[in-house]
Amino acid sequence: MKLFFTFIFITISNAILSQEKVKSISANFISEKIIVDGDLSESIWQTAQKSGGFWQNFPYDTSFAKERTEVMVAYDDHNLYIAAICYDSIPHRYVIQSLKRDFSYPISDAFVATIDPFSDQQNGFSFGLNPYGVQREGLVSNGGGMGVTTIWDNKWYGETKRQKGKWTVEMQIPFKSIRFKGNLGTWRINFSRNDLGTNENSCWVKVPRQFNISSLAFTGDLVFEKAPPKKNGTNMSVIPYAIGRFSEDYRVPGSQKIDGSVGADAKMVLGSSLNLDMTINPDFSQVEVDRQLTNLTRFSLFFPEQRQFFIENSDLFDRFGFRQIRPFFSRRIGLDNGSIIPILGGMRLSGKPSKNWRIGVLDMQTGERSFATRKVFSQNYFTAAASYNVFKRSNISAIFVNRQQFDTSGYSDNNYNRVLGLDYNLASANNRWNGKFFFHHSFGSKINANAFAHASWLNYTSRHWNVECNHEYVDKNYNAEVGFTPRIFQTDQTGKVNRFTYWRLEPHVYAFVYPKNSRINKMGPTIYLDHYRNQAFKNTDWLVKSTYDVYYRSSAFLFFIGNAYYTKLLFPTDVSFSGKSQTTPAGDYFYKNASVNIRTDVRKTLTGGITTTYGSYFTGNKFSLAADLTCRVQPYVIFSASYTRDEIYLPYLSKKVELDLISPRIELSVSRSLFLTTFWQYNTQAGNINFNGRLQWRFRPMSDLFIVYSDNYNNTDFSVKNRAIVIKFVCWLNV
Repeated sequence: MKLFFTFIFITISNAILSQEKVKSISANFISEKIIVDGDLSESIWQTAQKSGGFWQNFPYDTSFAKERTEVMVAYDDHNLYIAAICYDSIPHRYVIQSLKRDFSYPISDAFVATIDPFSDQQNGFSFGLNPYGVQREGLVSNGGGMGVTTIWDNKWYGETKRQKGKWTVEMQIPFKSIRFKGNLGTWRINFSRNDLGTNENSCWVKVPRQFNISSLAFTGDLVFEKAPPKKNGTNMSVIPYAIGRFSEDYRVPGSQKIDGSVGADAKMVLGSSLNLDMTINPDFSQVEVDRQLTNLTRFSLFFPEQRQFFIENSDLFDRFGFRQIRPFFSRRIGLDNGSIIPILGGMRLSGKPSKNWRIGVLDMQTGERSFATRKVFSQNYFTAAASYNVFKRSNISAIFVNRQQFDTSGYSDNNYNRVLGLDYNLASANNRWNGKFFFHHSFGSKINANAFAHASWLNYTSRHWNVECNHEYVDKNYNAEVGFTPRIFQTDQTGKVNRFTYWRLEPHVYAFVYPKNSRINKMGPTIYLDHYRNQAFKNTDWLVKSTYDVYYRSSAFLFFIGNAYYTKLLFPTDVSFSGKSQTTPAGDYFYKNASVNIRTDVRKTLTGGITTTYGSYFTGNKFSLAADLTCRVQPYVIFSASYTRDEIYLPYLSKKVELDLISPRIELSVSRSLFLTTFWQYNTQAGNINFNGRLQWRFRPMSDLFIVYSDNYNNTDFSVKNRAIVIKFVCWLNV
């Protein structure tokens, strides 16, 4: 018996000792004023604890970083301060894309702090600077496995200073700009540094190379020296705007129009963990035009939300469902088939009232708009979501979405759409297991029987394997009008839209090896199946894809891909997607193709990529080419262009169909506050040429003057369709 207890004691002791100690850094409380200039001359930075020992994440993850980085943290009653010294062992030119805010971390030298104020390893904030002092901030959601959402903006301060053999970082993050739990003496944090000169990505807390470096599963402790940060109480920012607009539709005589409007957003921080956002008569004219895509599918394409009001805490609403089964999609609000519907006003309450609870409530009211053949009535959009943490990093979430029409008679009793859903999001402590399981049901004034959708996804990731499986079921009666479910809709040859139930099965297996002492970082095969069946569980579509992927240490990659397809056309269909009157008959079709995808070193000033695909296509064949090229005059100008071409030959057509999409772009950064972006799109499928130019002057933090010019032309005779110029002034005021 004594021997047994001795064995148990030794086993437990070894297990405890073998666990990696949680890394920690202390934040010193200060009363002195810090000037954020990147100089690090304040006394606090001379005496603060310096923490280093960064680990490589790329190209390897088994050794300490070659380039030394040291970090320091301090705080006062209102701000969190972070400083870093990024040493350079060899002289090199920093890789900087531009001076524009929200740069892409993987293709820029940068230092980033990833903060988890609730220590739940699920949601947090990311703040970064490149060596030229350009800021980058974003939201970390779903554990950080999918990276950072940089479209989120908030007010904070940062500066850098380039010196011989190093560059230094200084950040000031106001506590009122982030949500956190008051009186919590320890937060979770990680720091990362991308050094493209030596081609090394490193982090303070070790993150295995197979995971995203922003993953909150791998964070250390940020320990506050004295009293932890306190709730700031209620504070408020008002963001008014004024706009002037000239527009003309050249297809309608006398359509010249000059108008203007005013409106405002407001942000109110309720304590330290809840945020109330309000908007009156919002206008999104400063948002860049969507990038056009050639659509060679029978279904609608997804375009991401870009309007700032819908971004903060948007993952709380958007994370429900899957990519093609979304109960809530904010682009349904204020947009109708691409046309703008006025938003009268709205509000959003979101945040974390406690460590385990996260809540969100969104309510928006749109106005009426009349078109030539129809009228869109006023709508109210209400969405409520709640999430509760379970186990280490998982959560159970619920959502309710309601669209309610107000027509000429007022409140409409029988014109509404509602969706109620429950999701379980799985994330293991070591981040190897991730998954999602959900059930959603829609309700309306007509058919509610079997109006549901359910799905599951489970993923396992290790150093050499990535295995995932997925199932989806969407009943044809499931009706998420404020969501995105394109697969249940198919248009027949008469133009009628039909609804169909479908099952989807989607297994995917990756296998990677990591050659030593090689220019190749990792390589390996992939097998993927995308399989659709109807309500009777009979085949309707499948794709079998096999690839061999080669990733080079230089960041270049090379993919070899083979595809085999089966498609069951339910109706005669124009599979050239060019508007031809001839169609491919309904029936069963098998076809296949092969492609090669090449991407050059993104660290170079001239970089590009090309994908070529050729093979059979229904009863004919198809050739596709997608290429892009980027040249940057660092850090002031980026010239880029993308080109896609599809050549489709079908026996019943007199000649092959040729579809082109050409998109040149120029981005000019005069300074860190003055930017000019010009963007052309030539689209033969849409029969359109679009030009969009946007001048932005950020005259103070989060305050901008925008001048946006856009026009559209026919691609055949270059005649003008419409033209508009907008001037918008936005100012952030702290109340």
